[in-house]
Amino acid sequence: MTCHVCNTRCKKFGRYGKLKIQRYRCLTCRKTFSDPKPPNPLGEMRLPVERAEQVLRCLLEGASVRSTERMTGVNRNTILSLLVVAGEKCSSLLDERMRGLRLQSVECDELWGFVSKKQRHVRASDPAEFGDAWVFIALDADTKLIPCFQIGKRTKATTYDFIRDLSERVVGRIQLTTDGFRFYIDAVDRVFGADVDFSQLVKLYGDYGQHNSEAKYSPSPIIEVLSRVLQENPNPERISTSYVERHNLTMRMHLRRLTRLTNAFSRKLDNLKAAVALQIAYYNLCRIHQSLRVTPAMEAGITDHVWSVRELLESAA
Repeated sequence: MTCHVCNTRCKKFGRYGKLKIQRYRCLTCRKTFSDPKPPNPLGEMRLPVERAEQVLRCLLEGASVRSTERMTGVNRNTILSLLVVAGEKCSSLLDERMRGLRLQSVECDELWGFVSKKQRHVRASDPAEFGDAWVFIALDADTKLIPCFQIGKRTKATTYDFIRDLSERVVGRIQLTTDGFRFYIDAVDRVFGADVDFSQLVKLYGDYGQHNSEAKYSPSPIIEVLSRVLQENPNPERISTSYVERHNLTMRMHLRRLTRLTNAFSRKLDNLKAAVALQIAYYNLCRIHQSLRVTPAMEAGITDHVWSVRELLESAA
C-alpha cells in the first residue's frame, strides 16, 4: 500500500470490522488507509451474507415468512426485503444465462396462484394486480431445464409475451407441447411461424370435483386425453406435458405462497415474482435433479458444477 498523500510506502496497521479488512499507516505523514471493502452481494442491506443464506434456504424449502422469522431470528420485514433483492438478482441472472439454448422437446403449462385475495373477492376499486396470478412455465423434457417463465393474468397478452420470450432463448427448431389454453395457438403462430413442431394436449374431465360431498376435496377425474397436432410434424411419442406438470408439484411443495389450502399467499405481485425467480434459479443451478443426478443447468451444458446459494447471490450481484 502506498500513501495517497505523500506517495511513500505504508506499514500494516491491524485489521477492523467483522470482515477483518487490512489497515495501513504511513510512516511519514501518519495517515491511515485500508483495503477496499469487498462488494456486498446484498447491496445496501446490512444483513450478514451467512444469515441471508440461511433465510433463503428456509424459503426455498417451503417455509413461510413467519416460520423463517421464528427459525432464524430475522425480522419478517427484513426477510421480505431480502426476498425482493435476491429475486431481482436471480431474475437478471436467468435472463443473462438462459440464452442460446439448444432444446429438443419443450412443454408449457400454467400454475395458478393469487395476489392479496382470490379473484371472486376482488372489487372494482382494488389494484389491477390483485386476484389471480398465473405462472407460465416452459420446461425441457430432456434436461429438465426451465428456460423461461412469465407471471401475469391468464390472458392473450401474457401468453404472447411468454412465447416470445421462449423463442428468444432457444436456438434451432423445437417441439412444443402445451395444454389446451386457446391463446397458445395464435401466439405460437405469430412468434414461431413454421419453425416449430407444435401440438396441444387437451384433457377432458368428469362431472364431480372438489365440492362433491362424497369426494370432498379432490380433482375431477380425467375421462379422456386428446392430442392435437397444430403445426408441422411433431413426434407423437413426445407429445406430453407430464414433466412440466410434475414440476408444478415441486413448485407448490417448495414455494409456500403457492401451496394450496393454506393461508400463505403473496400480498404484493413483486413478492410473488421475486419468490418464483429465486425458486427457478435455485432449481436450475443449485438443486440436483433426482433422475439426472446433476442440476438441469449442468445437463444443458450451461455450467459445470452445482451452485451454492451464496454463489447464486454473488454471481447475480
